[in-house]
Amino acid sequence: MAAILAIDDEPAILAMLVAILKKDGHEVATAHNADEAAACDLARYDLILCDVMMPGTDGFEFVGGIRSRVDCPIVFLTAKTEENDAVQGLSVGGDDYIRKPFGAAELRAKVAAHLRRERRERHAVLMFDTIRIDLSAKQLLVDDAPVKLTHTEYGICELLAKHPGQVFSKSQILEAIAGWDTESDVATVAVHIGNVRAKLRRAGVEPIQTVWGMGYKWTA
Repeated sequence: MAAILAIDDEPAILAMLVAILKKDGHEVATAHNADEAAACDLARYDLILCDVMMPGTDGFEFVGGIRSRVDCPIVFLTAKTEENDAVQGLSVGGDDYIRKPFGAAELRAKVAAHLRRERRERHAVLMFDTIRIDLSAKQLLVDDAPVKLTHTEYGICELLAKHPGQVFSKSQILEAIAGWDTESDVATVAVHIGNVRAKLRRAGVEPIQTVWGMGYKWTA
């Protein structure tokens, strides 16, 4: 069972989310807008579902404001007409998005996949010169200083670093970090990798190399 916060200004959507997720045994709290969500104890949740278009503070602004103090996966809920915006929203700290209208099976699969990725056991540490990846703590450090990554960004680094020199296509990366047959566009991978590279570059390292026409590999 997980504690999940669902944020959406449409009561019917919230009711559907609660009904579906409670069937899987999850504890589901709801908020109708960003202000209500901000008043919640965000640190207690294992996953947050956040609508993009809301009155007042929209989902992107809300997530951007809380990401530095919230570690759990954040999944955007977006209408098909907003999909390009949703992809851009990954840069503010979202891990994934679900396009409206969505079915119960897709919602349950995506939620389960993110929670499963959070809970799987890790026991090793990967070392690459000044880079250390603590698989138990799900943390990447450069010169012993942690680099703040979203869960999906960290997942990409872990995947590539576990297989240094091996080239992974965008499709392979998307499938590996999601763990289900996702409808998300492979373009989201490029967005996440761009975010990772910017953060690692600021830390003084550039371990992810583009292999043109093929994908990406870890070279540290």
